[in-house]
Amino acid sequence: MDSIFEIVAWLIYSVLFFIALWGAYCVVMVWSRVRQKQFQNEEQQAIFLEAVEEPLSRGEYETASEVCEGDRRATCQLAQLAVSNRKLGFAKVKQLVADRFQRDVLQDLEYRLSWVYTVIKAAPMIGLLGTVIGMMGAFSTLSDMETVDAGLLAKDILFALITTACGLGIAIPLVLAVAFINIKIRKMEDLVAFGINQFFEIFKEASIRHPISQ
Repeated sequence: MDSIFEIVAWLIYSVLFFIALWGAYCVVMVWSRVRQKQFQNEEQQAIFLEAVEEPLSRGEYETASEVCEGDRRATCQLAQLAVSNRKLGFAKVKQLVADRFQRDVLQDLEYRLSWVYTVIKAAPMIGLLGTVIGMMGAFSTLSDMETVDAGLLAKDILFALITTACGLGIAIPLVLAVAFINIKIRKMEDLVAFGINQFFEIFKEASIRHPISQ
């Protein structure tokens, strides 16, 4: 019986270890994704918009698209999408850009964060499972002994407490990390929205001065 509890104990430790790694990996991936998709500040975004405005003001749509090409930041990709689909008309292009930002950027981040939320929920539950198994081991030890061996009981109870602590120790930092990342996502969303609105003002004016059909 002791060997079974020992196997289960190591199995729970292994599961806690791997989900802790997975949670940390997902947090790093989301953080990297947010940093990849946004400008560091409004000044950098303004410099990009000025670079796009120059060819658009001359009706050079292909040149404007080349300015955006290869840049993985959301404002640049969305601006290139708008220029590439300019023949759809201003209203449809604006809707296309909004849909693409929601689908390819925000929903992608939400999907990645969902794994972190899963780890946050699962870690304490697995820790609680370890607690229950540890207490079962302690009672099993008591039932098999005529005299109480405090060392054996302490071993089972320690396992129960360690798994609980590990589960909470995984979940709590991830909760704080997710809260911080959500703030970064909201800031990124505001900055991108501000940049895209400015871009569409430039794009609309360019479309009036240099109609797409020309």
